[in-house]
Parts: sequence; C-alpha cells; structure tokens
Amino acid sequence: MSYPDSMLSQVTRPGRYTGGEWNSVRKGWSAAEVKVALVYPDVYEIGMSNMALPILYDILNSQEGVLAERAFAPWFDMEAAMRQAQIPLLSLESKRPLAEFDIIGFSLGYELTYTNVLNMLDLSGIPVLSSDRSDSHPIIIGGGSCALNPEPMADFMDAFAIGDGEELTVEIVQSLRQCRRDGARRTEILLRLADIPGVYVPGLSETQCHPGNDAGGPHPRTPQVRPSIRRRIMAELPPPVTRPVVPFVSVIHDRGAVEIQRGCTRGCRFCQAGFVYRPQRHRSHEEVLEAVRQLIKNCGYNEISLVSLTTTDYPGIDSLVSRLVEEHGEDRLALSLPSLRIDGFSLKLMESLRFSKKPGLTFAPEAGTERLRKVINKSVPDDAIVETIAAALAKGWTNIKLYFMIGLPTETLDDVEGIVHIVERLRRESKKSPPRIRISVSTFVPKPHTPFQWVAQDSQTALKAKHEVLKNGLRHARAHLSWEDPETSLLETILARGDRHLGRVIHHAWQAGATFDAWSERFKYECWLRAFDKTGIDPAFYAYRERPLDEVLPWSHIDIGVNPAFLRQEYQRTYQGVETADCRVQCSACGLEAEQSVCRASGTKGDLSRG
Repeated sequence: MSYPDSMLSQVTRPGRYTGGEWNSVRKGWSAAEVKVALVYPDVYEIGMSNMALPILYDILNSQEGVLAERAFAPWFDMEAAMRQAQIPLLSLESKRPLAEFDIIGFSLGYELTYTNVLNMLDLSGIPVLSSDRSDSHPIIIGGGSCALNPEPMADFMDAFAIGDGEELTVEIVQSLRQCRRDGARRTEILLRLADIPGVYVPGLSETQCHPGNDAGGPHPRTPQVRPSIRRRIMAELPPPVTRPVVPFVSVIHDRGAVEIQRGCTRGCRFCQAGFVYRPQRHRSHEEVLEAVRQLIKNCGYNEISLVSLTTTDYPGIDSLVSRLVEEHGEDRLALSLPSLRIDGFSLKLMESLRFSKKPGLTFAPEAGTERLRKVINKSVPDDAIVETIAAALAKGWTNIKLYFMIGLPTETLDDVEGIVHIVERLRRESKKSPPRIRISVSTFVPKPHTPFQWVAQDSQTALKAKHEVLKNGLRHARAHLSWEDPETSLLETILARGDRHLGRVIHHAWQAGATFDAWSERFKYECWLRAFDKTGIDPAFYAYRERPLDEVLPWSHIDIGVNPAFLRQEYQRTYQGVETADCRVQCSACGLEAEQSVCRASGTKGDLSRG
C-alpha cells in the first residue's frame, strides 16, 4: 500500500510522506520477528530534528530479527485526503499500515502533542483507548520526558518507557519476541512488560482520587506490580549515531548532531531537563571527533551541532572546538554550539569558529533582575549580561536574541521591568554599533520532578499586565518582542501536572477537533474549554493551585532518582533567596547514587533520606 501520486500532488510538502531518504533502512518484512513503528506526533520537519528517534532507529535496526520504521503526524490537508480515500497512516519505509506493527512507540516530548497521538491512532484504525484494544492490535508505548508524568495519557498508552531508552527499548523488544514465541495473549504480554525495570503499565494500576480533591497517585491492582517505577539511567552514553537518515525536505535542524554530553549540574530550579537527565555523562574528545568525521562522510553535512544542555560545561570544550576547526578547516565545516552561558568564555568559543557571515547570538538570562535569577538558581549579574553582549557587538555580532520567562515564583512587576532595563543598558553601551535585539518571552510552566512542581502558575490577568509592561517598555527601547500565547502555556501546565482524570479531557478535546495544539495557527482553545466543561473538570485545580509539600502528586510513583526531600529543600530555598552550588563544585546530595553521579565534590552520597 502507498499514498497515490494524485493525493500527494494536492498536499503541502509531499516529501513528508514519500520516504526513501538517504540512509533510511529497509529490512525484510516477513523475516522480522518484531516490527516496531517509531512515531513522532508532529510533522516530519519537527520529528526528524528529534535526537531520540535516530538513536532508537539505529539501535533497533541493528538487532537481528527486529525491524524499525518511522511515521509522523500528517498535516491537516493530508489527513483529510487520507480519510477521504480511506487510506490508513503508513510507515515511511515499507508503506505498511501502522496497525500491522507489533509495537508502536510514541515519542512524548511536549504535552501539546497529546491530541496528535489520539489522531494518529485513529488514522491507523487502532482503538484510541487502551481498554478497547484486543490481541490483534499493536502494543502502544510512550516514552520521552513527558512519560515522567504518564497519568494524563494513561488511558491511551498500554505502557510507558521511563528514562533513558537505549537499553530499555531493546529489553522491551526482546520480551515481546519471547511473548510471540510463547503465544502469549495481550494481558500476559503487559504483565511481562511490567516486570522490566523502567516500564510502567498503567492498566495494572488504578487511581482512587476524584477531580477537585487531592490528586494522589495510582495504586497497583496486584502485588506483582511495582508501586514505584525507577527511571532507567545509562551509566555511559551509547555510541553516537553516525549514519542518520538524511531528509529530502528541509527540517528544523538541518544539520548533523553529536550529543557530547547528557545531563546538567547547574540545578536551575525551573528546568525539568536539568533534573530528569541527571547525572551528567559526557563523551570523550576522540569519540566526538570520530563521530563528526563519520557524519560528514556518511551524510555530507557541512554543519555539525555539538548538543548538550550546557555546552560550555563540557570538559575541554575549547580544545575540542579547536581540534574540530583545525581538522575540518578546509572542508568549511560550520559548528553550532547551542546552550551557551552568558559569559566571556562562551564568546571566546564563538570567536574561535569560522563563519562566512556571523550568525546571531542567542542567550537565555531567563529573568529580568539579579534577585529573581538568584531565586531560580541561575545567578548571572546584570553587568555580566551587558558586558558579554557589548563585547560581542564590538567583535562584529549585530543580531542578539535573549530568552526570558515571566510568571516565575516571587516575580513582581519590577522584575519584569528589569527586562526592559537590560535592553536599555545595551542600547546605551552600544551607541556606535546599535544591535538588532529580539526578546522572546515565554510563560513559566511549573513542571513535575522540579523544585517548582508545587508552584501555581500566574493567572491570565497577571500575565496580561506583565505583557503590557514589556510591550510599552520595549517599544521605547527599540527591541522586537515576541511572546507565547498565555492560553497555550495554561494548557501546557494543566497537562504537565495533571492526573489520570485528564484523559477524558484530552479525549473530548480531540473529538471536538483539537489537533496540532502546539501550532498557533491550529490551536483551538475553545475545543479544550468545551472538553473541560463536558467533563466537569476545573482547569484551575491543576494550574492555579499552590500545592502543599506533603501532597501525593500524580507522578509520585515515578522515581527519577532525585530525592523528593532534595526537591522540597530547593523549593524552600527559592523563597529564602538561597542559591545551590553547581554540583561540580559541591555535591548537593540530590539522592543519585555516588557511583552514577559526577557530583562527587563532597566525597559522600549526602544524607537526605528518601521519601
């Protein structure tokens, strides 16, 4: 089966659906014991820029008897054409219907893709609700950062893979292979999957809470099921992918990528990734150098991104960059260094690269005042921000982009005005070479497994007042301002901190027409309002409520390895204005075992009791 040319000729970007890209893998369908569809619930350009998908694609296709193929969410014009022609969602490689695969693995990296998951299941002819599936249907598994609070999607997933997926995915596939050989039924398959460390099967647990009461977590239905699911952590990073699929159409990150390290030691209190990807693990220089050589050879890329949450924290990043520039100077290789700190060292790194034309510089101060940056544990003085950017302007950079958040805990209008004051200082410091300044402002979203998981989100009224301060002030400061729709951020907060009752809301919103909620032109807030009204669930309960520190949270049964007592301590330090040191300088006793963690400065594991 395939999509007919007459259909593809009528939709935008038909290359999204054709497959056959350079380095894509075609394995014999009939020879594969286990067939896995790796699915990203957004369009091709977004999904092909995701780091996890090529890792799992490479690992699974290297397994004998295992086949892995890809699928992405069709844009609304393609969806309409598919439904009219009654053609189900097909994989890119073999053009097989997704319903014919044994496992469908969804990458859940952003809450506003949840309705796309339901839509893709429906397009595939697979029941949306896990409870409606039979032995003839694939096992539906969710992974990624959103799986660390699996409850809002518990009605739709058969299982969740919690944590690093490289080893866990292989174990899941091996278990299913044995189940197939044993002739196991669906119920037995799910029981066996639940026995794998890091796998959560929501259908084997039940929640006793009611909307509007204390949330509470799920409880196992049988003694065989673990009451707590421990996040899987790779002690060492697996070999980097050096033969990824090269897209035929332009994608968001159209370049090679090498993950140079995973995890972060900085401890910014708002940052979920900084807590859920601990401990920090990094690749050797030689491994990175060889990976870059192979990416150039196998893919023809002339730009490589060195990916990390904090690139400047990578050991010896300056010497690594120097070696890459020296080795590939004649190839005119461009290096991309995301996630730079606002300091002179970052600027020195950028200066060491070779550009035909200097790109823009992007930094993330996050908050408008030194006081508030100390609150969020990202203490950067105003002087450091201004001096670093002024030095960049003097060296020839003219395009500056700064990322800020509003609605952070303890924030006042004075903190918001601090954003304007920083831009005004930049204008004064750079009269000879006035920069083009873009300010991007997002709304703070309290996330699970962070010290701010108990914090209430700002009300729409409060956010509107803060936006007015920025619009008026930055207009006079001659800076371009863009901001996130507060309604989008509200929905993200609700879904991020929700419990299993939100499954009904997600289901009703999708039935009402909500898909591609992450796309501003497709976001239909009214669909969600109707869904909340229909289910009788109050969104304020999830978004605007400050949660007691002793409340059993919907994600409390997911153990990320970081001690909840440590998170509570960090929450309290927020309101005391007390900073926590970088883990490379002093162990913060977060709870991760010393043999896994790089936080060994104190020489002890720390003494916070788990609980």
